[in-house]
Amino acid sequence: MAHAIARLFVPLLRLLLPPAGQHRCPAEPPPAALPFAPPTAPRPLMPAPVLLRGEDSALVRPYVLTPEERQEARQQQVRRRVLWLAVHGVDAGPRWIHGMEVTA
Repeated sequence: MAHAIARLFVPLLRLLLPPAGQHRCPAEPPPAALPFAPPTAPRPLMPAPVLLRGEDSALVRPYVLTPEERQEARQQQVRRRVLWLAVHGVDAGPRWIHGMEVTA
């Protein structure tokens, strides 16, 4: 099977890839040499870059959560899990709805 795959891909690769070796026209003149360029003046030294500290930046990493955001995410996860269980017929709902205790 490997030989069949090779027989399929070798002609395809010969069409797509350039041939190996140098196949140039013998009448083609050699490439012209680049003209001499005078040396340029050295560039002035740049000052050292100012490093930014984390305290100076107003950007906050989006994956860092405050304790309140973490608590809200946890509550949302619980609500989603309860809803998923309810769809599948399992009663695991909240015991308190709108400030009133609900019996199951």
